[in-house]
Amino acid sequence: MEFSKIIAVTGKPGLFEVISQSKNAVIAESLLDNKRLAINATQNVSLLENIAIYTYEEDVPLLNIFTAMFEKTEGKEALSHKESSKKLTAFFAEVLPEYDEERVYASNIKKVIQWFNALVKAGMDFSKVEEATEETEAEA
Repeated sequence: MEFSKIIAVTGKPGLFEVISQSKNAVIAESLLDNKRLAINATQNVSLLENIAIYTYEEDVPLLNIFTAMFEKTEGKEALSHKESSKKLTAFFAEVLPEYDEERVYASNIKKVIQWFNALVKAGMDFSKVEEATEETEAEA
């Protein structure tokens, strides 16, 4: 599973991995139940590698946050996204202490933790993802 192929689709629960592309749609497979679906151009899709979180200095890519969470949880799932907002923001502050509290809402933090847990459950190893990204950058 490649992090660069993971997407979120507005209105659909969970995350999806892009499998292939047709003329009018993208074929994606759910990480939750492995069902495939066609996503057409009218649906709003976000590539996880293009998402970043606001901090007071600069925007931090989601992959960096997931990697920090992976190290903190030692490769296991983080706390449930259904925990209280107070617990979620406390956990997130440990992972990314300089996040912008005025622009990053509890709902954003909940979504990031939910995505992280889904990726870990699907077998994503963020220590290897980061190595692959660094190797790609070194080759360029």
